[in-house]
Amino acid sequence: MGRFNRRIFLRGAGAVAAGVAAGRLLTEGSDTALEVPRTANQQAALAVLGRSTLRQPDSLPFPDLPPGTDTLPQIQQIVVLMLENHSYDNIFGLLDRGDGYTLDKGLAASQSAWNPYGVTATNPLSASGNTVQYSFLMPGTTQLDSQPSQEWEASHVQYAGGANDGFVISASGPVAMGYFDSSLLPFTYGLAERFPVADRWFCSMLGQTDPNRRFLIAATAAGMTDDIEVPDNVASFSSGIPVNPLVQDALLATPTNGTIFDRLSAYGISWCDYTASYPTGTTSELFPLDDAAVTQVNYQAVDNFFSDSAAGSLPAFTLLDPDYSTQSQENPQDVSVGEAFLHDVVKALFASPQWRTTLLVVTYDEHGGYYDHVPPPVALVPDSIPPVVASGESTYDGYARYGFRVPTLVVSPFAIPGGLTHAVYDQTSILAMVESKWNLPAMTYRDANANDLTGFLDMAALQAKQPTFAEVDISSFAGSGSSQPHGPIPPAGSQGPPA
Repeated sequence: MGRFNRRIFLRGAGAVAAGVAAGRLLTEGSDTALEVPRTANQQAALAVLGRSTLRQPDSLPFPDLPPGTDTLPQIQQIVVLMLENHSYDNIFGLLDRGDGYTLDKGLAASQSAWNPYGVTATNPLSASGNTVQYSFLMPGTTQLDSQPSQEWEASHVQYAGGANDGFVISASGPVAMGYFDSSLLPFTYGLAERFPVADRWFCSMLGQTDPNRRFLIAATAAGMTDDIEVPDNVASFSSGIPVNPLVQDALLATPTNGTIFDRLSAYGISWCDYTASYPTGTTSELFPLDDAAVTQVNYQAVDNFFSDSAAGSLPAFTLLDPDYSTQSQENPQDVSVGEAFLHDVVKALFASPQWRTTLLVVTYDEHGGYYDHVPPPVALVPDSIPPVVASGESTYDGYARYGFRVPTLVVSPFAIPGGLTHAVYDQTSILAMVESKWNLPAMTYRDANANDLTGFLDMAALQAKQPTFAEVDISSFAGSGSSQPHGPIPPAGSQGPPA
C-alpha cells in the first residue's frame, strides 16, 4: 500500500538538587555543567529555551552529586500519558487562558452554526488564496479516516516556512481547521481549568508518531522522520525491496546513549510501561535492539496500572500505552473514548495512596495535522545522526526545528492551581524532569538543555510540604464526553473568500 502507515507500529496486532528543604532548586533557565554554544543552531535554540550556555550529553544536572541521587523526594512517582495527534489550538484553542484562538463576536454571529465562537483562523484552499477554509467546531466526537495528515512532508507543507498557512493544501485537507470545545471534551477542559497547562509545548520534530515518541524515550529520533520505507537488510538499502516495518525500525541507528529506561535500570530506579499491546503497541519498544536492561517486570498489561495505583505500588516511573486503535484519540477514533481513558487514569491517581507523591504529565505525541497558529521555533540538533527520508523527499532543516504545539498539562498535588507556563517545552522536557529528579546523565543535547517541569509546580508549597491539591474529588469534575458521530466535514458554508 505504499508507505508504511504510522499506526501499524503503535497499534500492532491487536528539578531540584538533594535537600529540597535547603532550597537548592533547578528551575526553568538555570544551568549547570555548561559551556559556550559552538554553532549558530545552538545559539538560536538556547535563546528559544531562555538559556545562554550549553550542557553536554552525558553530563549530570548536578555534577557535584552522585548519579542516581533522588533530588526531589516529595515527588516519588512520575506518570506519563501521551495521547495522539492533536494540536494545541485543536484541543485548547478555546481555553480561558494561554495563547489560543483569536475570537471575533461578529464572526460568531454570522457563522454561529459551525463557528459559534467566532474563531478567526483560516487557511487557503489553494495556492492562489482566493478561497479559504474558516475554522469550525468539529461536528461530533468522531473524526475522518486518513485525514488530517502529519507525515514528514505534509508537516513541512503546513509549516510553510513559518507562515503556517499550508494546512488545508497539504494532505490534511479542510478538516485541519476543525477544533473541539468543552461540550465535546468536558473532562479535558475541566482538568485544564484546574491544573497548569503549557502554551509553548511543541512536539519534538515536524513529523509523526514514531519519531516523536523516540524523542520521548531517547531524546533523539535516531534518523527516523516518517515511518520510512526502507528494505529489510542494509545490503539492499537502495534496491526498493518491500519493507517489513519492524525490521525498518531496527535498521535505523540505535542511539549512542540508549534510552531513559536504560538510565533508570542502571541506577536501580523502578519503571514500568503499562501497555495494551506488547510489543507493537508499546512505546518503549521503538528501539527494538535496545532492550538489554528490560525485564518481565517492566511490561505489564495496562489494566494492571489501575490495580497497582489502588494498591499504592506504582513504580518510580510509569509510561502508559493505551489501546492505540480506540483510546489514543488519533483519527478516525472517537475522542470521547480517549477522554474516558484519561478520566479513568486521573480518577485512579486521585484515589491512590500514592497521590500525594505523584506527578502526572498528560500530553500528545504530535499535532496530527490539525491547525496551530504558532510557528515551531528552532530546536537543538540532538546528536550527529542525520534524518533519513524517503526517496524524493527533502530533509528540510532536519531535527533543527520543533514540531507544532501540542496540548499538555501536569496533574500533581503540588501543581500550580490554574497555572500557565509560557516556557518552551517538548517531549524531552519529561526526560529533563526525570533526569533532574534522579540526577541522571543526559542522553543528547536536546534533553540536556530542555526545560524541566518545575514550571508547573508551586515550588514554595513543595518545599513546605503543603500540597496545593492535597485531596481531589473526581466527582467535582465533569465526566468524560459522550460519543457524537460527526456531521459533514467541513460544514456547509465554512469555505469562502477571506474576510
